[in-house]
Amino acid sequence: MQARDARRLFWTLFALVLATKLLVAARLPVFVDEAFYWLEGQHLAPAYSDLPGLTAWLARLGVTLGGDNPLGLRLPFLLIAALVPWMAMRITAREYGETYGWQAGSFALLLPLAGTLGLLALPDAPMALATLLCVDAGARLLRRVSAGASLELALGLTIGALSHYRFIAVIGVGLVALLLLADGRKLLRDARVWTAIAIGAAAWTPLVAWNLDNADAGLRFQLVDRHPWAFHIEGLWFIAIQALLVTPLLFVALAVAGWRGNKSASPASRYFALLGGLVVLGFFGLGFFADTERVSFHWPLPGYLALLPLLPAVLAAWPRWLRVATWGLAGLGLVAMLGYYVAVSIPEVRARSAAEKWYPSNFAGWGELADTVRLVRAQMPVDTRIVAGDFKLGAELGFALGNPRIEVLDHPLNHKHGRAPQLRLWGLESDGRRDQPVLLVVNATAVKLKELLTYYQGLCDAVGALPPARVLNVDHGHQRFLLFSLPPQRQAGPCVTPALAYVDAPASGATVAPVFDVRGWAIKDGVGISKVVVTLDGVEMATADYGTANPGVGRTWPTSTDPNHPDVGFGARVDASGLAPGTHWLGLTLHGADGSVETWAEQPVRIVR
Repeated sequence: MQARDARRLFWTLFALVLATKLLVAARLPVFVDEAFYWLEGQHLAPAYSDLPGLTAWLARLGVTLGGDNPLGLRLPFLLIAALVPWMAMRITAREYGETYGWQAGSFALLLPLAGTLGLLALPDAPMALATLLCVDAGARLLRRVSAGASLELALGLTIGALSHYRFIAVIGVGLVALLLLADGRKLLRDARVWTAIAIGAAAWTPLVAWNLDNADAGLRFQLVDRHPWAFHIEGLWFIAIQALLVTPLLFVALAVAGWRGNKSASPASRYFALLGGLVVLGFFGLGFFADTERVSFHWPLPGYLALLPLLPAVLAAWPRWLRVATWGLAGLGLVAMLGYYVAVSIPEVRARSAAEKWYPSNFAGWGELADTVRLVRAQMPVDTRIVAGDFKLGAELGFALGNPRIEVLDHPLNHKHGRAPQLRLWGLESDGRRDQPVLLVVNATAVKLKELLTYYQGLCDAVGALPPARVLNVDHGHQRFLLFSLPPQRQAGPCVTPALAYVDAPASGATVAPVFDVRGWAIKDGVGISKVVVTLDGVEMATADYGTANPGVGRTWPTSTDPNHPDVGFGARVDASGLAPGTHWLGLTLHGADGSVETWAEQPVRIVR
């Protein structure tokens, strides 16, 4: 490939990827972490419980310039991400020539983890830019120590320190890489380099100060609380997951690039190889001991970015068919990842995927919930406050309603994601007491079914007796929200919880005949269930026989106060012969003995003749 062709390919890809990301970013619902960063941006501070300050500052800048909408929130991150392929091109072109430079820039666009940067308002975009600034500065300093290269290093270290705790790994590995190189040890004796390092170290001051003022809560969460620090074999999945996300041939090519680069006589090549390889291998090793509950597949991205300058030379030695396959698979990987975000942005696709494991719950339902909250809030007294059941609800409702002062009840999610200390600092952690009307909004699907009754009972302890809930089922109830209109004073009385139910048969996704039986159980603490109606696609099909013995429910929830125990089972025969064959959604309408009516989540069944 000639330099002219490589340049044309780069700018074509650059324009296509950026245009696609702008279109998707304008339609994609705001992810829960993005909403919380928006909330942090509305409470500007040098640092926060979960992150340094830069992500929140960028979120605030975005909505200030672009408005309180998804594209406005994400715009600064998209612009920063647009610098990443340009930086990769610039570094590679200086070290290995113009053609290789344009090729490396193109792969920075095609690498799925890098090509989708900025699509969400997350710290990964500024951290990727910080990584490449440090990579570029390190390579320049290995040639000759200069004030310009030192200033670039200081800039990269500063942006990284203000982006995420994880950037410590890049700093540590970068220092090790320089110490392993004779030229690296030489440049570390220069005062200008240490001045740059000192400036970068000073950028951690706000985060250090926050932790000193808050009993190391942020540091403890990032390094201790969120990780089991016990060996688990699931770490082996790292290789398969990374090969899939990077795309297999490109993953192999980057591994070969790191191996060959480490054997090169060029200090810059060895530097790229050591920095990139050690970052990736370090996160591979960490995967055997670290957090497996939250997303971590993007952690090795800085390592891949550091290896990109070495990639074109490796591909040049491969046969043409293998080079073409590598480019093609990388392109397909980027299309697949962008396609996922496109699918997530389409309500109909989200609804059809409701029963699937990949259902994007963190993107789903927030718009519908905000509309319902506005409607219910308008029917309540003017001094009504909104209180959310967890930080995700509080942040998403805050963004949708333009209200950064929504209080949040204590919830396991607040602690699991390290947001509880920040909510307390803002005075937004509610203990349930009130002297004015409250609209309490909770997400029933944020709690596992086995723990849901205990959660409801905890709500009674916090806010008093619960009135009948208004239920909002989004995507067939796989996002299920409950809205409680609470009076100004706490109400005494028994704890009447929302209903719980389960369909034992047919199973979700089962194939059934046009006439089939439905079996399950339903309870409602405090008053009990009076009637269960079976529905298909929201249409009533049969009234179940309720009251059959099911003592297992009482054993599973021994604190339940449903007066019908142990006779809480139900059964019904559904005649769906009038419906077309295919997938239909089986649901329940639960009537409480207190007159309440709640729709339960639906599950798919496939009717065949």
